[in-house]
Amino acid sequence: MPLSEDDPRSVGEYVLVDRLGSGGMGVVYLGRSRSGRDVAVKVVHGQYAHDEVFRTRFRQEIDAVRKVSGVFTAPVVDADPAAVRPWMATQYVPGPSLADRVRKDGPLGAAELRRLALGLVEALRDIHRAGVVHRDLKPANVLIAQDGPRVIDFGISRTAENLTLTQTGHMIGTPPFMSPEQLRDSRSVVPASDVFSLGALLVYAATGRGPFDAESPYMAAYRVMNEEPDLAGVAEPLRGIVARCLAKEQGERPELGELAREFQALSAGESVVASRATGPAASEMPHASGGGRLRSRVSLAVTIGAVALGALGLTAYLVLGERDADWAKNGTGAGHLKPASPSASPRWGPPPSGWRPWLTTVNAPAAVGPDQTVTTVDGGEETYCVLSDGAVYCGGTGVLPMRVDAATGALAWRATSTRTVARYALYRTKVLGVRDGLVLVVETLGGESGDEKHTLLALDPDSGGRRWSQPLGAGYGGGILSGDLVLTASTDGRVVTARSARSGAVRWTRPLPERNVCRFTDSDRGVYLLCQELEDLSGRVSVLTLDLTDGSAHRSETQFDSAWDGVDGTYDGRLVFVQRHGDGTGSDFEDQIYTRVVLVDPETGSRSATNIAEEVRGWPTLLDGRLYFVRSNGEVTAVSLQTGMQLWRTQTTLENAGRPVLDKGGHTVYLASTSGRVVAIDERTGDNLWESASRTDPSTAGDPFPQVLLNQGALIVVTLDGTLFTLDPSHPDRTSATAASES
Repeated sequence: MPLSEDDPRSVGEYVLVDRLGSGGMGVVYLGRSRSGRDVAVKVVHGQYAHDEVFRTRFRQEIDAVRKVSGVFTAPVVDADPAAVRPWMATQYVPGPSLADRVRKDGPLGAAELRRLALGLVEALRDIHRAGVVHRDLKPANVLIAQDGPRVIDFGISRTAENLTLTQTGHMIGTPPFMSPEQLRDSRSVVPASDVFSLGALLVYAATGRGPFDAESPYMAAYRVMNEEPDLAGVAEPLRGIVARCLAKEQGERPELGELAREFQALSAGESVVASRATGPAASEMPHASGGGRLRSRVSLAVTIGAVALGALGLTAYLVLGERDADWAKNGTGAGHLKPASPSASPRWGPPPSGWRPWLTTVNAPAAVGPDQTVTTVDGGEETYCVLSDGAVYCGGTGVLPMRVDAATGALAWRATSTRTVARYALYRTKVLGVRDGLVLVVETLGGESGDEKHTLLALDPDSGGRRWSQPLGAGYGGGILSGDLVLTASTDGRVVTARSARSGAVRWTRPLPERNVCRFTDSDRGVYLLCQELEDLSGRVSVLTLDLTDGSAHRSETQFDSAWDGVDGTYDGRLVFVQRHGDGTGSDFEDQIYTRVVLVDPETGSRSATNIAEEVRGWPTLLDGRLYFVRSNGEVTAVSLQTGMQLWRTQTTLENAGRPVLDKGGHTVYLASTSGRVVAIDERTGDNLWESASRTDPSTAGDPFPQVLLNQGALIVVTLDGTLFTLDPSHPDRTSATAASES
């Protein structure tokens, strides 16, 4: 991806050409020497440059790679660990990681797998001869080059003469590929630990999944320590070889010399993949069954407790402390990420029929209606869109309601305002959604004195023509669509009004509690109002459960001992709240520290609380039973609602990222930044799958945040400044063409 304005143009004697990837600790660039030689340059993030412990770790990584000079590793070309921002240049290796290769084309064939196994054995032999244990051999850390595999990323390796940074109990690695002893106590890791990881990696290469895959890193760690590997799909004789590599005890694993002879003896044409019928499927394993799942959770708690004691204090390093996902994939020159094509992997579904890459803005000419947005605006940038039936409907500050074709980006129409907007200092629209064949929009006009007029509009989705409009008064406090109703709340009249989406006729009104401020929260279980007294905005909350037939409401109350955020949606029929540390009065959500997850029964007000195991910061979003916390610096953390445990934490390059969205079928979380940079994260592991280039200049974070809309197999991204564009997740680096208006 191209360099951004904040990227350096040179490091040492190397001119930086492209950005290859980014991780939690730094950025990797494609660099070029004066002689024209390409190298991969790894540059530490500025916030870690003053951390002496991290500088020592980075220096240790450089020393470890320099000790290893084998054919199947990528050597250090140059480095400066004492620079203002430490950096290291390694040989550029064009080729995908093993993870990308399997994701794109599926498991390896017999000849390719044999070559991989022999190359990795030779690489590990050279690594161990240099007195180094890699400790993080996994698919993302193996590059597939034309002349054989390369083992990369020695960021958490350990040398025999330098143990100081690994005796603190920090357990670093990736659980599905870590050895049992590495999970128990990192000080006990020896070369045989890399043999265990080699066995797990070869199972992945042969079948497309690891032998200890699980729903979370913690469950994977439990399976590594307590269960036999799932080798279903691996044929003999490879099955027997990897089974010995995956022995729980170090002494029972084969030596590298023995493995070299056994892999050499494998016939290049010999089948390595068995019928799936030869072993139990993952969903049939005992740990995934109903009763087994309960027993596994109990055992898992015991296992994690034992691991923590053995490690003298388990930290976040267990899963993600130095995961550095993009370094692992691109750190020594994997080049641009090449995600799987739609036909190659179920992760990336095919785009909609007639789809093509496009880019447009809210100011683009429309086929019908005014040719530009409103210019007499005082209120900053803000664009917000909804997707419905192949069309994107947008509004925002200074944005007349508009329709964009989701497949082509053509602007079909732009609606007119209900008033002469030149008289007003503020013009804003918000699209609530589409119901009963109508686009429902709230239009707001404000004068210089601060007074505002709000109107509810129903527009024809094909032409943008107005079907009906209803004034909402000066006290409009928000609205949502639910079923065939438009619900609006008034901040001055203290009432909720339900209108027919088809006609705008009032169905019923409902008074709100006096001296309260209320907001809607919608879910598949119903519509709720969360109300707080104006004098007490941190403690007690009243939950009104609305009956949409007549407006009657059931009221319950619950009490919090600190500030809270109500998260849209429910889990197991209960409302989800996240409590903040202290009074939570910081103006920036970056200042908020969340410590507990609280589930509230809307009928009774009873609640259950679970402490968050490691305090997190960011803005919380509930997606499919998990909380995702997003910070403005691009850090994303996933937390389990049931246990409060951190599932993973990953660092992206996104600035002022918006709310995440989840593609459940593809197990992928997507986020966008104010500059239009998009990141794809594996929801199960937290691995950074890819990051796209920016599409516009960064904007100041606002509300609403930048959006990602799921359009079947494609993405539609909306930035605050009114830029809209689409992406194919299997080819995120594909250029978007400027969309033309419909004729």
